[in-house]
Amino acid sequence: MAQSARTLAPSGPTNDYHLLPVTDRQMRYARAIAEQSALEIPVEAQRDRRMLSDWISTHKPRAASPFDNYPTGKQVAFAERISRSKRRPIPSECFRDKHRMSRWIDENK
Repeated sequence: MAQSARTLAPSGPTNDYHLLPVTDRQMRYARAIAEQSALEIPVEAQRDRRMLSDWISTHKPRAASPFDNYPTGKQVAFAERISRSKRRPIPSECFRDKHRMSRWIDENK
């Protein structure tokens, strides 16, 4: 009998209780990005704060930073390991240009 009651009961609340609605500020920013880039914001993203945040991160204009061209911490650590093991100094310009650092690593590993 308990089994038939389960099958006849109307479906309960939806499973979207964990979804947070988007904020007004978030939606305004997403619309500005969409307008500048001639993109559409997916309907699902307009309902879920996390999805809209991911959409914004993917599509927002990327500001250039003076550090964009610097090598990553992993590159520097790897180069320093090579430098110690091979007893070769790393040229100072490599610390200001990730492409030079990459080339130095490739030539010395």
